[in-house]
Amino acid sequence: MDSVGEAFVFPFRGERWLERMVVQALILIIPVVGWIAMTGWMMLVFENARAGRRELPPAGFHLARGIGIFGVFVIYGLVLNVPTWVLYTAGGIASGAASGRGFNVGAPLSALGFIWMWVAGLLLDFLVPSLIVNTYHGGFAGGMDVLRVWRLATVNVGNAVVAGLVVWVASVIGPLGFVLCCVGVFLTTVYQNAVQAGAAAWFEGAQSAPATPPAPATP
Repeated sequence: MDSVGEAFVFPFRGERWLERMVVQALILIIPVVGWIAMTGWMMLVFENARAGRRELPPAGFHLARGIGIFGVFVIYGLVLNVPTWVLYTAGGIASGAASGRGFNVGAPLSALGFIWMWVAGLLLDFLVPSLIVNTYHGGFAGGMDVLRVWRLATVNVGNAVVAGLVVWVASVIGPLGFVLCCVGVFLTTVYQNAVQAGAAAWFEGAQSAPATPPAPATP
């Protein structure tokens, strides 16, 4: 990846890109198995992008390649959202207890739950490139090595923020398939995962690149 912006156009390069995206979208319809296959395909897209192969991999049931990163995404998503569920539950209990008794503390707690959910989503987007890179090199254990994941993400925070922003934009594009047709969301989700893979490939190269030396002082 020459630039992070290339992640948005990379999926449209190479032969039979539309066919491969459509077939992977059809596989994605299958509950659970389709999502694992999708993440496996995403890892193959990442492999192609980091190797400079400007084409999408063939669609298929890439379960062996996907089970690790699928588990990593699920666990990080669950853990990061624990405070959300705690705050929502506390807000509901407080609202019931305070019904008709004046100030309702449940509403602020529920609002905090919503804010935390939003923050957790942004944090996960920030970590996604590092999660992909670490899982690619170290499998499930690599993705679950929180210190290693965080260290890679913060070697150059600017790069991680830029890549995370691309992941966030892709996550906004993913659900847009509902606008045209409910089935279309599967195709836009395939595109979303391809963009995430491209952003991760750029991120890996950018984080490992040597720092630019300072310009010599003018005498």
